[in-house]
Amino acid sequence: MFEENFLSAGLLAFALLVLYAGPRLWQRLQLSLAKHPSMAGHLRWAKRLANWAPAYDYPAAKWFGVDHAPENVTVQRQQALQRLGSTLSHRSPKTLALTQATKPMVSDMQLISRYRVPFQFQKFLSENLQIGSYWTHGKGVWVADADDQWHMDVTGSYGVNLFGADFYKSCMQEGMDLVRDLGPILGAYHPCVQENVAMLCQLSHKDEVSFHMSGTEAVMQAVRMARFHTGKRKLVRFTGAYHGWWDDVQPGPGNPMPPSEDTLTLNEMHPQTLKVLRQRSDIACVLVNPLQAMHPNKAAPSDSTLIDGSRQLSYDKAAYAKWLSQLRQLCDEKGIALIMDEVFMGFRLGMGGAQAFFGVDADLVTYGKTLGGGFPVGVVCGKAKWMRRFKEDRPGNICFARGTFNAHPAVMGAMNVFLKRIQGPAIQTVFEKMEGLWIDRLKQLNDQLLGQGLPVRVVGMATVWSVIYEVPSRYNWMLQFYLREQGIALSWVGTGRMIFNLAFEDEHFADFCHRFIAASHAMQNDGWWWTAQGQSNRTIRREVMREMIRIKWAV
Repeated sequence: MFEENFLSAGLLAFALLVLYAGPRLWQRLQLSLAKHPSMAGHLRWAKRLANWAPAYDYPAAKWFGVDHAPENVTVQRQQALQRLGSTLSHRSPKTLALTQATKPMVSDMQLISRYRVPFQFQKFLSENLQIGSYWTHGKGVWVADADDQWHMDVTGSYGVNLFGADFYKSCMQEGMDLVRDLGPILGAYHPCVQENVAMLCQLSHKDEVSFHMSGTEAVMQAVRMARFHTGKRKLVRFTGAYHGWWDDVQPGPGNPMPPSEDTLTLNEMHPQTLKVLRQRSDIACVLVNPLQAMHPNKAAPSDSTLIDGSRQLSYDKAAYAKWLSQLRQLCDEKGIALIMDEVFMGFRLGMGGAQAFFGVDADLVTYGKTLGGGFPVGVVCGKAKWMRRFKEDRPGNICFARGTFNAHPAVMGAMNVFLKRIQGPAIQTVFEKMEGLWIDRLKQLNDQLLGQGLPVRVVGMATVWSVIYEVPSRYNWMLQFYLREQGIALSWVGTGRMIFNLAFEDEHFADFCHRFIAASHAMQNDGWWWTAQGQSNRTIRREVMREMIRIKWAV
């Protein structure tokens, strides 16, 4: 009798456990299946691995031959680095002196200097080769440093510079002239704001607008509005996508806070993700960064993580458009806000941005970068039902968002000039030809690289390109310094991003190709692409991992 009662109690407890925990466990399983299998899809483990990785530097004796190159190759590389370092330092002494004087007082400069290349190489490299962080002039497709050394500008100013330096300088000046009589009077608006709002609503096909001081702030507000109107807390972002540096949308390595329980990082372009969105009832919004069409589920490429030649990028416009259409339909079914983060790409995909380019109608769209005409700005455009900051039937329930410098007259003036110009016939013609032109230019460069037997290619979407490597080398990141020697200015992430502006005429692009190919030949001739027999990206990654484990255990 006792055994029967005990067994019955056990079965009852098990049944209650299944009844209570079963649905949660099932939901958790479905969520796990919707995560990307890489570390980028498992942010807690990625942070653990990042914290585990030991700090160490390759000494000079090993630096040139970590790939087991023979002595003649290591000597060749050593001589090349000395020459390269000497050339760049003699060419721009004032720029380098300014950089070195400033770096101890500016944390951003320290960061970009340290993470320009894989960390094991950084210390010795910085002692022998340096890059300046100062520019004093911008003109068309060119920038000049403090030593009047002119470089072709593919830094893109983080995406701001779409039409060339002269375009923005004149936007900024005309905008300042427009609002000069008002000065820094804040809170109310300069009359040009009415025109800006009307133009933004027309371009975005949305009903309302709010102004902010950065793209990060704009995304924060869009997410806040989605949560306000749905009464739900969770947001969905996709693996590798960047939406600013605030905690909820930048939850992996680089953020000291643990990943938020309100943020789901899911596998982009995957049916299991759609299944999770369909099954859950606690999701306020889905964030999409159209730049990810170039590298779904991977972080933006940077030379600091280029330990081999395995950087992979692919761009399929039709496939990404189909994915966005599926997201749009599902968000409609579930009452989820679809937020298109166009802060970076924005007008780089045409007048209508990513919405028009991929044929999707978002609920909320965020803009920044180039929209300020050269000044800092963030903008949210949205459908009326998502933009209202108060509830008519509950007067105490509001969604507060203000900023001292939102709609600053200088920014609004430059924006006014910018928006009017891009709707003119000259820019309209540029936009109409843009996609085909840059597809042709990308093919031109790749054909030349292939024809000359160089192991590099470029992949791009419109004016944003990245370099991929066809050789499993530990030194692929060195190409950024050869490009600087050839007078090409890259951003601090190196060959992971080349951001062109539309002032590049055919002759400028031909010049760029000549410089890029010359840099690649020099890199090849100096022995950096020598590879041992049997060396592959996989063997390199394994060797680096074993190296880290040995050093970690030795500590």
